[in-house]
Amino acid sequence: MSKKPKDPNKRKKCVKVLLIILGVLVAFVITAYTATNICNRVNTKKALSFEQVKKDDVPVLQTDEDGNRTFTSDRDFKILQLTDIHIGAGFMSFKKDAMALNAVAAMVSAEKPDLVIVTGDIAYPVPFQAGTFNNKAGAKLFATLMEQLGVYWTVAFGNHDSEVYSYYSREEIADFYENSGFEHCIFKSGPEDVDGFCNQLINIKNTKGEITQSLYIFDSHAYTDGDYLGILWKYDNIHENQIEWYKENVLAVNAKNDEFYEKEGIKKKADVKSLAFFHIPLVEQRDAWYEYANNGYKDTENVQLIYGVAGAPDKVVYCGVYDNNLFETMQELGSTKGVFVGHDHKNNFSLLYKGIRLTYGMSIDYIAFPGMSKIGAQRGCTVIEVSPDGTFDCHAENYYQDKYVSLYEKETVEMQEVTYAETKYEQ
Repeated sequence: MSKKPKDPNKRKKCVKVLLIILGVLVAFVITAYTATNICNRVNTKKALSFEQVKKDDVPVLQTDEDGNRTFTSDRDFKILQLTDIHIGAGFMSFKKDAMALNAVAAMVSAEKPDLVIVTGDIAYPVPFQAGTFNNKAGAKLFATLMEQLGVYWTVAFGNHDSEVYSYYSREEIADFYENSGFEHCIFKSGPEDVDGFCNQLINIKNTKGEITQSLYIFDSHAYTDGDYLGILWKYDNIHENQIEWYKENVLAVNAKNDEFYEKEGIKKKADVKSLAFFHIPLVEQRDAWYEYANNGYKDTENVQLIYGVAGAPDKVVYCGVYDNNLFETMQELGSTKGVFVGHDHKNNFSLLYKGIRLTYGMSIDYIAFPGMSKIGAQRGCTVIEVSPDGTFDCHAENYYQDKYVSLYEKETVEMQEVTYAETKYEQ
C-alpha cells in the first residue's frame, strides 16, 4: 500500500501560522520594552520632582578604620524603617510604582530621619504583575528618589530583590548600590567570606568618641530547599557564618569602647547596645506570636504585645524553615535589644519576647496581593528613636495621616480594622 503524498500547501500553512505567532510575540516584547522605558522615564521624572529634605544638625558620617560607617551625634538618632516597597518598574506596574514613590517621599519628608533603613524588597520584578524581569530598574527608581530627598539610606535585601529569573544577580544589585556614586547611600556589600551581600555594621558614637549604639544589617537570603521560585513559601534563614560575623563584631565594638574608657580614664560602662535589621523574620517571631495568640491574645510570661496586629493570612508569620541560633546568640551577648523585619506585608506588630523586642515594619506594597493598593491600614513606616544612653523606642505610623503631605494626590483606600480570630496556631 503506497503512502499518501504530503500536502505541500498544508506545510506552508503551518509555517505561516508559526511565523505569525512568532511575529506577534516579537511585537509584544518590543511594545512591552518600549512601554516600560517610557513609564520608567515618567516615574524617574516624578522622583526628581520632590524637594530635598531640609534638616538641621545632620550627624557627621565617616568610615572607620575597619570600613564600617559611623555617625557622630550627641542627640537622639532617628531611624525610619521602610519595608516591602515593591517597585515593579514595568509597564504593568507604572501607576502603583508612582504611588509607592509618592508614599516614600511623603513619609521621609515629614519624619526627617537621620537614616532610612529598608528591610527588603525594594524591587518586585514579577513579570505577570510588573511586566518586566528587570530588578535593577526598581532599584534605580528608589535610589533616584532617595538621592533627590538627600537623606542617608541603606538596604537589607529581601527575597524579591533578586529573583532567580531576574536580569541581575544579588551580587550585581549590591554592586549597583555600593558603587554607583550615590552620595547618601551608605550601603556596603559586606565581607566576602560571609554569606550574603548586605551584611553591614553601622555605629553611632558621641563627639567624645564613645560608641553609643550599633546597627547590624543582615542578608536573610531568599528561598531554600529547591523552592527557587518561592511558590512553596520555603524561606531561608540567616546562616551560621553570619552569626559568627555578628558575634565577632559585638565583641570588637565592646573592646573599642573599653579602649576608649581606659584612654580617657573613665570607669567602664555597660556594653554597647545594638539593633538588628533584616527581611525574613526569625522563627522566634513566629513562636512569640503563636504563644500570644494561643493564650487568648493576652500577654504571657515570655511575651508582651507592645502594639500592632497580625493581618497576614494562614500561618501569619512566614519565617525561615529552619532553626538557627541568632536569637540565642543575641540573648547570650546581651547587646541586641531590638529586631526589625519586613516580609509579611499585613503584619505590623511589635512584641517583647524573652527580653528582645521583635518588630514588623509597616509596608509600602501596592502590588503583591490582589486588591492591595485599595487597602490602607497596613501601609506606612516605623519610626525608631535611639537615645545617647543606648536605649530605644519605636512606633508605627500610618501613611494616610494628614501629617504626611503628598506632592501628588494620595489614593483612596479602605482603612480596614483587623480583629483577632479565635484561632489556635500550630507550630
